[in-house]
Amino acid sequence: MHTRAYPKRLSRHITLAGLIRSDVARERGIDNTPPPELIGNLRMLARGLDQVRQLLAHRLRINSGYRCPDLNAAVGGAQASQHTLGLAADFECPGFGTPLEIVAAIHRSTIDFDQCILEYGRWVHISFSPTPRRRVLTIYDSRDGYLEGLWDGTGQRMA
Repeated sequence: MHTRAYPKRLSRHITLAGLIRSDVARERGIDNTPPPELIGNLRMLARGLDQVRQLLAHRLRINSGYRCPDLNAAVGGAQASQHTLGLAADFECPGFGTPLEIVAAIHRSTIDFDQCILEYGRWVHISFSPTPRRRVLTIYDSRDGYLEGLWDGTGQRMA
């Protein structure tokens, strides 16, 4: 990773290292350093994640942030994934509650996110963009695909 010329801190609580860290990249020898033109997107993502942290009043556990194309392919990410643009992160916040509770709180908030997705009941995917849609989706099974809105594991629509 060659990030010497890049800022270490992208926002009050989020570092570049925290958004590019990847066990898969390390294990497979993939350089997950973002190109310089994506640093602005990563700052937007970091500022959005700071807002989420403030809303939840607990630290976020970021599982996946930026993914270079090779890493995105290695983890089976969508070809047009916002992760590859530095605009998305997957996270958990056990200090606040379950991923379902987190998505519900973000949905009720005034945070200008692009997409917020409850993924498989295990983590939250959130993205930010210059033109936020505030789109909430749920996926429990890849065979069923994404559902509009927030759904619990029993098929009850929550939002």
